[in-house]
Amino acid sequence: MEWGPLAWSLLSRVRQQSPLVQCITNFVSMDLMANVLLSAGASPAMIHSLEELPEFTPNAHALCINVGTLTSHWLPAMKAAASLAVQHGKPWVLDPACTELVDLRPTVIRGNGSEIMALADATVGTAKGVDSAHNSMDAVEAAKSLALSSGAVVAVTGAVDIITDGHRVAGAANGVALLQKITATGCSVTALIAAFVAVDPTHAFEATASALSIFGVAAEMGIEMAKGPASLRVHLIDSLYGIDEASVLSRVKITHMK
Repeated sequence: MEWGPLAWSLLSRVRQQSPLVQCITNFVSMDLMANVLLSAGASPAMIHSLEELPEFTPNAHALCINVGTLTSHWLPAMKAAASLAVQHGKPWVLDPACTELVDLRPTVIRGNGSEIMALADATVGTAKGVDSAHNSMDAVEAAKSLALSSGAVVAVTGAVDIITDGHRVAGAANGVALLQKITATGCSVTALIAAFVAVDPTHAFEATASALSIFGVAAEMGIEMAKGPASLRVHLIDSLYGIDEASVLSRVKITHMK
């Protein structure tokens, strides 16, 4: 598979179609998630009111749910939105830590190594314990098990991002370590995955890998101009907005691992 041309094609479709991506997330991450979606060409909507969901969610092109810093009154809205998305055939992406939401058939589940291993252990009973130091490579088998049990594409972000549907495994090796010093970058790449899946929902595996790689490429371009985390945040958004075909074709690093 030619990943560079595929990633560029998906980004171009996001820019052309401007998919409406509903995000239910915490207040810390709303700003960067919305700006990442806008810079990629998508249309973000930070709608989490339970009363608005029946009219809004069925008309969104994709739903992104981020469970971080979950409070009890947000969970009913997350469940309702996920149920509506499934009911109306809309893809939805889960940034995990909540087994109740995994049962609602997300299209994609994204987390770090420890999160995916914990979620796999809770849902399919994998044997390994969970440690905060686990990286993405430690979580490959747990990710495959979770993908098979949930029916979702599972993305494990780390130095190399792992993407699996339970059968195929790909690795995306773009990105920079300094992203870890900026809050909500993980949440934001989850939103970008939702935008990519929105324009090609029948190929969620390829869309997820492409979104992760494009986000990483934008970070690589941004760090060439950045002096630290704050300026990287600005240049990440600018780079995602301005990224061109030549940059995508020359920089995307996605490989099939199995």
